[in-house]
Amino acid sequence: MSVNTPDKWVVIKITNQSNETHYRVFACWYGGYIGSDSWQMNSGITKVNLVNDFYEFIGASGSVYRCHTNSYGTSGYGQSVLNNFINKSEELTIEVMSEDTDYINLEYSE
Repeated sequence: MSVNTPDKWVVIKITNQSNETHYRVFACWYGGYIGSDSWQMNSGITKVNLVNDFYEFIGASGSVYRCHTNSYGTSGYGQSVLNNFINKSEELTIEVMSEDTDYINLEYSE
């Protein structure tokens, strides 16, 4: 099991043409002085735990995204990648969830 702790993160809601919905973590990391910014999207959230000030999003692949509650949002680079996904999506509706969403009580796909 891999644990990822992003610098910034959002949850996106993806709905297909059959009106089936699933949620994913879109995570961003800052590259720093010699690196470049990066992003990842998880395989699909199956469960969420709140541990201290962190949401632990468990993905369909078994990975865990450990996201600080005060780090909601994206980097500039991450936002451009996410906007590209949203704008080029023809058969899916992609929506960024509000920061104050109750992630613990959403219904996730197994």
